[in-house]
Amino acid sequence: MSLVSGDFSNLRILIVEDEYFLAEDLASALRREGAEVVGPVGSLREAQDAVERERFDCAILDINLRGDMAFPVADRLEEAGVPFLIATGYNSASLPDRFTGVPRVEKPFNPDEVCAAIPAILTRS
Repeated sequence: MSLVSGDFSNLRILIVEDEYFLAEDLASALRREGAEVVGPVGSLREAQDAVERERFDCAILDINLRGDMAFPVADRLEEAGVPFLIATGYNSASLPDRFTGVPRVEKPFNPDEVCAAIPAILTRS
């Protein structure tokens, strides 16, 4: 049984995650809920390109992408008013203060947990 009570059939969700299996598990879970998945993308450059070129309703953002910190992507999402969730192994004290209010899930996470958080991040914007 899914933890999600919403219908994701009209949502496009960007996944920015450099761990292949985690990204694929998350993409599969979101697709099961009816979402259209953008990505997954696994590098800072790909994430920046996706944010500039694609349209999506929200994003799931890993902060450390192969050693590159994705803070510029998070800043751009904030500027564009796109709600996002930070998925990371870093604790909240390791993130810049400007991301204090951004919802966060700790790695390793269960993809259903992330799916369950989507409705809340959509209302955050």
